[in-house]
Amino acid sequence: MKQFKILIADDRFSEYKEELAVFEDIDADVIIDPCQSIERTIELVKNVDALIVNLANIDESVINSMKNCKIIARYGVGYDNVDIRAATSKNIWVANVPDYCSEETSEHALALLLACVRKISFKDKMIRRGGWNLQNLQKAHRIKGSVLGIAGFGKSAKLFLKKLSGFDLAKIIVYAPLRNHEEIREYGAIPVEFSELLSQSDFISIHATLNKETQHLFGKNEFEQMKNSVILINTSRGPIIDEEALISALKEGQIHYAGLDVFETEPLPNSSELLLLDNVILTDHNAYYSEESLAELKTKTALNVLETLKGNQPLYPVNEIGVSIAENLRTN
Repeated sequence: MKQFKILIADDRFSEYKEELAVFEDIDADVIIDPCQSIERTIELVKNVDALIVNLANIDESVINSMKNCKIIARYGVGYDNVDIRAATSKNIWVANVPDYCSEETSEHALALLLACVRKISFKDKMIRRGGWNLQNLQKAHRIKGSVLGIAGFGKSAKLFLKKLSGFDLAKIIVYAPLRNHEEIREYGAIPVEFSELLSQSDFISIHATLNKETQHLFGKNEFEQMKNSVILINTSRGPIIDEEALISALKEGQIHYAGLDVFETEPLPNSSELLLLDNVILTDHNAYYSEESLAELKTKTALNVLETLKGNQPLYPVNEIGVSIAENLRTN
């Protein structure tokens, strides 16, 4: 019998050579399963030493069924599908990979912004239908002299700012209440209150994590405070935006355009009104992706597990074992 049992839930990828290469250093039995129901997940996690997960819901009932688990390692930056409180109460580490796709996400945010500014998707669609001279249907404005607003100030936000620094913007403003204002100024940006971000920005790009404070951070009241010429970009998490309010704002001309890689429900339902709007560009929660970032994600997720099973803390811990639950929740 192997020393360790590791479950890879969801079966997201077609192959796992990076993970298996990492686990060659330990005596481990690796199980891969789609885990398509809570009941199936509960059945499989009972005796595992480590769980690697993508989107499966790892709630309190799943965690309470674990007898030996030492770590829940998530593929990705976010971890809102894992009950941190329940894991901490059972002394189970939770880990993520916060730095694997910052370049890709910043590039994708920039691509969405430029496509919205220049109306690329709309023009492509109309030309395929025989259209030409389309400027009167959707007007475009130059980026130079505009105000860029950024919500959040992690690595992808900083790279996004850097990539846009050559566009001769009037100024860059940042709303990141938990960040040191001096750090923001060092990047040539101006820290502002949320109301200022909403009222001053010509473009707003969201780079915030999803938590109780950021859920529906952008809703009906916030759209009403924006310029009706604003372009809103979201490559972070769908529920940061109240999607119903966004649809109304786009339909009524309250805001000009949106570029969205993430949604409140994924995959985006066929019934979503976003699919009917010409002033929104949609991608499939793919901002994280390049072949390089994918290999890095898989390797680092496995390394989180490896370090923990060796008796160390994971490379990227989300919680802290041995610290009170209240203290953990204050820092996440």
